[in-house]
Amino acid sequence: MSPLIEITDPRVFDPATILIDVRAGANAHERYLAGHLPNAILATLDDDLASHPADAAIGGRHPLPSLKDFAATLSRWGVTPNSHVVVYDDKNAAMGGARLWWMLRSIGHASVQVLNGGLKAATDEGVELSADDYKPAAAGLYPIPEQYQHTVDIEEVKAAAKADDRVVIDVREGQRYLGHTEPLDLVAGHIPGAVNLFYSNSLSPEGKYLTSQALATLYKDTIGDIKPENVIVHCGSGVTACHTLLGMEHAGITGPKLYVGSWSEWSRRDLPIATEANGL
Repeated sequence: MSPLIEITDPRVFDPATILIDVRAGANAHERYLAGHLPNAILATLDDDLASHPADAAIGGRHPLPSLKDFAATLSRWGVTPNSHVVVYDDKNAAMGGARLWWMLRSIGHASVQVLNGGLKAATDEGVELSADDYKPAAAGLYPIPEQYQHTVDIEEVKAAAKADDRVVIDVREGQRYLGHTEPLDLVAGHIPGAVNLFYSNSLSPEGKYLTSQALATLYKDTIGDIKPENVIVHCGSGVTACHTLLGMEHAGITGPKLYVGSWSEWSRRDLPIATEANGL
């Protein structure tokens, strides 16, 4: 199954599909009520797709929720292991849609797709939005594995960034990677040895993913001959990195791993930091 689905695909609005609208930010609920796809469930990045760390130095700003909590959330949404789930957000899968896709895939849920182009693709197609506060029927407790798959911790990132047969990809914008600015975390710069590939390079001017062939070329230019399972992707806090992981899946590159803590964890741990100025 492709990780992407088009708004014109009838499965998006099939009554059997679990449709989930992912929003981020303090006004997420208000924006959802201002217009969402009919029968779309609201999911919020901070409440549903992340836990709330006491110290971002341990796990970053958006650590994954416990598997127990995630299972309870899926059950509240009516999701079962057999459900076909379609997710979207209002940020071209960059702030939540891809994160939920990745979380579901990480626990072994096979039938999940992201709406290519997100909410804008729907409005461009003339879909009439809803303003109701949709509440689905709950399902039984979702069975989950003992851990999220395809993640790495900070120790593995330290080793991978120094290895010739592995690559760590930082998908933040270039100015943050180079250490020119840092709007969210405490220190500017990047993990020494990490390479930069801005996540939005995977999008067309219309806000949709590039074709699978174009994405394969884009990512191969960065990955080279390194095996996909030796690729680690990170961002600021493990959210936009999922956008790139989804793009890689669409390009046929399966097996890369997510460093959830990302720069928000690394930059708080008194570890080496590279910038354009220091040349590390």
